[in-house]
Amino acid sequence: MTQPETVQELLAELGDASAQDVLALAVHRFPGRIAFASSLGLEDQVLTAMIVESKLDLPIFTLDTGRLFPETYDLIDRTAKRYGVTIHTYFPAAAEVEKMVDRDGVNLFRDSIEARKRCCEVRKILPLRRAQLELDAWVCGLRTGQGATRQEVEFIEWDNLADMVKVNPLADWTEQSVMDYVREHDVPYNPLHDQGFPSIGCAPCTRAVAEGEDARAGRWWWEGADHRECGLHHRGAGAVPLETAQPGS
Repeated sequence: MTQPETVQELLAELGDASAQDVLALAVHRFPGRIAFASSLGLEDQVLTAMIVESKLDLPIFTLDTGRLFPETYDLIDRTAKRYGVTIHTYFPAAAEVEKMVDRDGVNLFRDSIEARKRCCEVRKILPLRRAQLELDAWVCGLRTGQGATRQEVEFIEWDNLADMVKVNPLADWTEQSVMDYVREHDVPYNPLHDQGFPSIGCAPCTRAVAEGEDARAGRWWWEGADHRECGLHHRGAGAVPLETAQPGS
């Protein structure tokens, strides 16, 4: 697969397609080699509903860092039961977590940006890479304007680190569009969203935001806005490439 041709070809084919059309095309183009990575956020819950309603053959997986909110675990269970789907869960390697905590402490993410990214790498990035080993494309719920690090999102992008196509069906949706779909389709969602949490990750690294604050201001709030990514959607140097993760790691 070559990066520029694949992305441009798919973008040209999509045109002004709907989110459902983007999903359907991606599944058709990468049969058996594509999966949806859900963080259980509002956007991802919308995509789960669309996948089920459209009866798409698209596996769904999530990452359990071991430090999620209780409400997030409840949502995984409610979503699986509501839609009759299996949400495959990838965990960090116990040995890697133990080594990291022994060396750097259980709350190392407070010490520096480098330490926080190391925690994200062990708990999130490496499990994601394992989930991607057999894939040619992955789907996620990124939208343009979700924060300082997500100002320009396309329906189809090339993930340099994972070396595969990245599909963002909700790239042109607004926050209001997401909420309208949630209400109209009675989509289950995390109750923390009603308590001022627009973006929900690990419990120690997520807080509610004040009115008018950036949507990701509650993630790693002790850092500058330009650093508020865990590496799952990082395009620059310093993140973990796909070849780093091996089966069973």
